[in-house]
Amino acid sequence: MSYHADDAKAIEIRPDWLQSYIDSPEKQRQLYKRTLIIVVLSQIFGGAGLAAGITVGALIAQDMLGTDQFAGVPTALFTLGSAAAAYIVGRLSQRFGRRSGLAAGFLTGGIGAIGVVIAAITNNILLLFASLLIYGAGSATNLQARYAGTDMASSKQRATAISTAMVSTTFGAVAGPNMVEVMGEFATSIGIPALAGPFILAATAFILAGLVLLVFLRPDPLVVANVIARVKSKEEVNLSIETPRDTQEINNHGVVLGTVLMIVTQLVMVGIMTMTPVHMRHHGHGLSEVGMVIGIHVAFMFLPSFFTGILVDKIGRSAMAIAAGITLLAAGVIAAFASADSMAGIITALALLGLGWNFGLICGTALVVDSTLPTTRAKTQGTVDVLIALAGATGGVLSGMVAAHSSYAVLSLAGGFLSLLLIPVVVWSRNK
Repeated sequence: MSYHADDAKAIEIRPDWLQSYIDSPEKQRQLYKRTLIIVVLSQIFGGAGLAAGITVGALIAQDMLGTDQFAGVPTALFTLGSAAAAYIVGRLSQRFGRRSGLAAGFLTGGIGAIGVVIAAITNNILLLFASLLIYGAGSATNLQARYAGTDMASSKQRATAISTAMVSTTFGAVAGPNMVEVMGEFATSIGIPALAGPFILAATAFILAGLVLLVFLRPDPLVVANVIARVKSKEEVNLSIETPRDTQEINNHGVVLGTVLMIVTQLVMVGIMTMTPVHMRHHGHGLSEVGMVIGIHVAFMFLPSFFTGILVDKIGRSAMAIAAGITLLAAGVIAAFASADSMAGIITALALLGLGWNFGLICGTALVVDSTLPTTRAKTQGTVDVLIALAGATGGVLSGMVAAHSSYAVLSLAGGFLSLLLIPVVVWSRNK
């Protein structure tokens, strides 16, 4: 079923199956639970696909180009690709539903991962860069899938729904980096460069995630949520219930605050994370150690999500936004001053970096969901995720340049102190 959120006939003409969801709160609750299960399954695969790029993307470029200065370019490219994909997936989801938008994004990301493997085999740097752009679609979709769980959630369930989707990403995202060496050995055994091995896993994982959504995400939660919202809106008009004059202003304010929060956390996280594998390799750490550090980092990006969601719902958005800034600052300081030979110091810094990102993303996402209506939500979410991806691309590009012209320690400190911007932003929002 093709669905357009602006189609006024959607309220008057609808099939019996859709009417049954409108009439039954119990069926709505069942759809919410079913949607979460499907999203969880797709996120397990999606997380594995996501991990390849952040673990070995910079190392592939370093080997091909023979310099560290552009080692951040792969991260920048797949985050730029994810920016374009976020925009497209958001609009596809708004028009046709989550199923079509998310499935298309994951399948496209799988094609990009295949391109990276071919580029590594042929040592073609231009194909590598083009493929990383396409691979970014999987990264964007993996992030946007967190919204699908909120479509049928009540206002008190939203952060928890977001966190459930993100927790499930952990299983694949942690397994991915820790399979770097195994996949590298497998790739070598079939005549493919070792660093391309994780992208073989990424291609398989993204394609499986897309197929899960395409086959099982029925009925589409966003389609149902949109029509229910329109029915309620029509009923309120008929009952002459007035909407507060400042509703739109409040909505816009919440979207801005949530967006700024996610942009800063993404910029800081990507900047430090991108150069950590390169920093480790310079100090004699092997691929297995790099994979372990990134695996722990990714675990802290996603695994605490369930508890984070509960905290965001219970103690409030502002408190968790401040916690995000403080945690990222701690990560930057530890990364800067920890001995490069100390695995414990690097692991602690990257764990805190992931945790701070987790706080910021779940809190910011909840603010955006709180501040949008179902009839325009997916489109707005797509636009917000474009800005987040662009922040990641900026962090990826600048990280290599800053580290090459100064040091990893300077990069880490800069990221940590940048995160302190979140505190005045939250204070400003409270005074509005």
